[in-house]
Amino acid sequence: MNETVTNWAGNITYAAKELHRPGSLAELRALVGGSDRVRVLGSGHSFNEIAEPGPEGVLLSLAGLPPEVDVDTAARTVRVGGGVRYAELARRVDGQGLALHNMASLPHISVAGSVATGTHGSGVLNGPLSVSVREVELVTADGSAVTIGRDEERFGGTVTSLGALGVVTALTLDLEPAYEVEQHVFTELPSEDLDSGVFETVMATGYSVSLFTDWREPGFRQVWLKRRTDQPLPAFPWAAPATEKMHPVPGMPAVNCTEQFGVPGPWHQRLPHFRAEFVPSSGAELQSEYLLPRGHAVEMLHALDAIRETVAPVLQTCEVRTVAGDDQWLSPSYGRDTVAAHFTWVEDTDAVLPVVRLVETALAPFGARPHWGKVSTVPASALPGLYPRLGDFRALTQDLDPRGKFTNAFVRGVLAGA
Repeated sequence: MNETVTNWAGNITYAAKELHRPGSLAELRALVGGSDRVRVLGSGHSFNEIAEPGPEGVLLSLAGLPPEVDVDTAARTVRVGGGVRYAELARRVDGQGLALHNMASLPHISVAGSVATGTHGSGVLNGPLSVSVREVELVTADGSAVTIGRDEERFGGTVTSLGALGVVTALTLDLEPAYEVEQHVFTELPSEDLDSGVFETVMATGYSVSLFTDWREPGFRQVWLKRRTDQPLPAFPWAAPATEKMHPVPGMPAVNCTEQFGVPGPWHQRLPHFRAEFVPSSGAELQSEYLLPRGHAVEMLHALDAIRETVAPVLQTCEVRTVAGDDQWLSPSYGRDTVAAHFTWVEDTDAVLPVVRLVETALAPFGARPHWGKVSTVPASALPGLYPRLGDFRALTQDLDPRGKFTNAFVRGVLAGA
């Protein structure tokens, strides 16, 4: 059966002739073992060809597998199936009085796909979503089931793996006791207030802090501060409280956004920017993101301000967040506390790509790493200098997938310089 399959944004149409949806682990293992090329689509929230298997390859969805969410309250862990999305995981975990340490801005994305690409939330002490993973269950190239745990040295290359090692059928995650969060939004933060060490102070005022701007003027139009109610309420003297509910994209209705004005609620209903029960947008956008050492945060903001007149016409919003360093070899925050600049562009690839290149040139002196699931033109030749364990990751792919069943043009480009 031929069908047209696109990613969520619609900017990628996959060459594969069919999206396969196995209904059981046995069916999945047989499909993988009998195929020459396999890639997993996840929830489709990638903006490049990371999931493209090619016209003769198998494009795989795990949405047909049983949506396993098995909580161990004594151990404070959860085993979650490869097709489960964060919204369902969070609801089930919270129902057992437990919580994840953080969430991304969208709860609609798949857990396995998110950690495989280095997706993150915000918070100076919060690592990316992958730091919660303690065990990965894979179906490898011959259809075998393999489990790799945190106590193995190769685990560092197994979680943020770009789908290059096998099909992730389940993950086991660490949990903590459930907590409540309240969200405060402030408006018009002057950029000059972020100089001379104030950036770190601002970003540490909450459990999770995001700065938003459209780069049409200097400074940030909005600050979203998410405070755990078991932590002190900080002063925020740099900007005024919002007087109406806000959306990160100027002019967009805020009905789909999570509760604001300091109303406390469960962690999973406040840490994301968007409510799980609504679709946050139509997908009419492109996205890029770059992650730098946090010590370069103010220099990054000045570099972007210097090109804002070129950036602004194709930009919907830019979000600046912080991420704690981690030890996943291909994580964009590997080995360094990080500042991230995320760009939501208009849906116009021809207009956006030249601006993406300009942003990358501006941020290259600071060691900017691109998000694996978003639009980027960073060449493969630059990656070894950005990822010191890239050679180790290539060796791991050769060990688990010696014939390259799970590679594609995107992955080969990543591995080319190793």
